[in-house]
Amino acid sequence: MASIQKRPDGRWRARYRDDAGKEHARHFARQKEAKAWLDEVTASVVAGTYVDPKTALTTVQEWSVIWLKGYENNRPSTVRQAKTHLVRINAAFGSRALKSVRPSEVKAWTAKLSDEGLADSTIYALHSRMGQLFSDAVHDGLLPKSPLSRRTAPKAGEQRPYVATTKQVWALHDAMPDGLQPAVLLAAFAGLRVAEAVALRVSDVDFMRGIVAPAIQYPGVELKTKESRTPIPIPQNLCLELSVNHTRWGSETLVTNAWGRSISPHRLEHYFREARATVKDLPEGFRFHDLRHYFASLLIAQGLDVKVVQKSLRHSSAKTTLDTYGHMWPDKEESARAAVSQVLGERLSLRTERLG
Repeated sequence: MASIQKRPDGRWRARYRDDAGKEHARHFARQKEAKAWLDEVTASVVAGTYVDPKTALTTVQEWSVIWLKGYENNRPSTVRQAKTHLVRINAAFGSRALKSVRPSEVKAWTAKLSDEGLADSTIYALHSRMGQLFSDAVHDGLLPKSPLSRRTAPKAGEQRPYVATTKQVWALHDAMPDGLQPAVLLAAFAGLRVAEAVALRVSDVDFMRGIVAPAIQYPGVELKTKESRTPIPIPQNLCLELSVNHTRWGSETLVTNAWGRSISPHRLEHYFREARATVKDLPEGFRFHDLRHYFASLLIAQGLDVKVVQKSLRHSSAKTTLDTYGHMWPDKEESARAAVSQVLGERLSLRTERLG
């Protein structure tokens, strides 16, 4: 219900009630201005973009506090990451009303982060988190449209799979403390990620059948996806290597410190960097995760197709596998050339026979 009335002081009072029955009113010097305002409100209601004027004044900081409460039903590590992102987002936009943030300002912010030296992947993650924050605000009726979109998104940053040689992998293995050597084996020959490797329990390995079945990651939480729980076949000689720590210490996990206790990914990475420094031709940027790239290259070199490699790496889709490792499949151009050459060769042979 909407109406316009002239007040005793000569100004025009426009008012309407929203779907909740709450009345909103504004005063204008001219009737034409009052009517234009009501028309604008009516159009937004019809289009489904209506926002309560007071609600629209909610700041980014205020909304992020409310949003985070609803987000806390996620995994603790996921919530911690979200809190870290929100600190940076609020530092830039916290005092601003949600409705006042413009796409151009978002682009300027990501450019500033790049100038500060943040990695492309970090900036992309911050933009994605802010997009999530604003999309949920739209869904909750706090503003009609998010200022974030593909047009404001920074580049995602390309993965740079560095593939070590087999000699370098064994050098890394030998340079690691005894209890941590199984971590290198699990990454390079089973493709486990660092949080999966340090949390892998003896009970997660079928030593008789040669199967690794990851179930948890550090610090003892379930793996995020169904694909991550895919069993990984391993040879018997790898099973023997992996059983050394348990045989020695009776430990619950396969990766242990010098006293047979489990270790965190942070500590493992510390020892890994020390080992890396002793291996010839390994760059400073070589990460534990790059051992997983070695595992992928090993499978591809054996002629395995993309679906088998995808399953072994426990990727959610073959696209992820191809986007990261597509360049490693050998002889793609030559295979295509040979296929075309064979068809043309058969045609030319028939022609030669007819002419002969």
